[in-house]
Amino acid sequence: MRRRTPPPPSPLPQRHGVDPVRVRLPAAGPWATVREHLVERLSGAGGGTVEGMFAAGRIVGADGRAVAADAPYEPGMYVWFHRDLPPEVPVPFPLEVVYRDEHIVVADKPHFLATTPRGGHVTETVLARLRRELGIPALGAAHRLDRLTAGLVLFTVRPEERGAYQSLFRDRLVRKEYEAIAPYDAALALPRTVRSRIVKERGVLAARQVEGEPNAVSRVELTGHRPPGPADAPALGRYRLVPATGQTHQLRVHMSALGVPILGDPLYPEVAAPVPAGDFRRPLQLLARELAFTDPVTGREHRFLSGRSLGAWAAYGEWAGGQ
Repeated sequence: MRRRTPPPPSPLPQRHGVDPVRVRLPAAGPWATVREHLVERLSGAGGGTVEGMFAAGRIVGADGRAVAADAPYEPGMYVWFHRDLPPEVPVPFPLEVVYRDEHIVVADKPHFLATTPRGGHVTETVLARLRRELGIPALGAAHRLDRLTAGLVLFTVRPEERGAYQSLFRDRLVRKEYEAIAPYDAALALPRTVRSRIVKERGVLAARQVEGEPNAVSRVELTGHRPPGPADAPALGRYRLVPATGQTHQLRVHMSALGVPILGDPLYPEVAAPVPAGDFRRPLQLLARELAFTDPVTGREHRFLSGRSLGAWAAYGEWAGGQ
């Protein structure tokens, strides 16, 4: 089997901690020029946008030189450019670094901050922020947390080592422990292990459980509970959640299926409108509390704990009021 030739290095630096877009021209097609292909391929950005980028010399080849609008189409050619990014609402909560060495960075992320650039969240992400603040352009994510979930995330410093750390998550060699605040149900027998099959379709906000071989396994334990309180506070439970697998929204789906959906969840049990980028009220009461693993590069045993807390447990009225 022939090994695929890796792409050449980017001739453009990062901007605001975000990599430039890289496009490889297909092996065959009806296009006479590079411009024709990009106008078609990037139609969502508007043809005028692409034309303007060519006029401004912002689309470059592997040598770093601007590609002319009438440059002939070359199959397999690489081009790079930076998109014009719309303004983003800053997430007004601190991003903490709990550990850093020459191989990894472990961050304790706040609610509402996406892990990596995606969709409308690009510069306001953990990855982009850390690249800027730590001065590590090559920093990469070994895994991800939902934007609405707070807690520990592992990043790698050296691109050549990223695969080794990503394989820890793929091979289930990382112990991940979460904390959640949800309604308390005295009739719910805990602890228990929940097993189900979860699917998440592209373009659909919520994941769902279906019949079939389980691909999602979660241990659910109750660590404390409180009776109903003032300000219409319901009976609350504090839960320890230990996922053995890593399906999208797995813990949120399993808690909802048990009849105790996590406080602040806009998708489970019923899908509501997604949380707008500037709405920082009532954060999802889910926290990635612990991350433990054997370092695949150094052999060191790591165990990291989040320093964050879930507000609804200590002050339900303030959380419910969006303060």
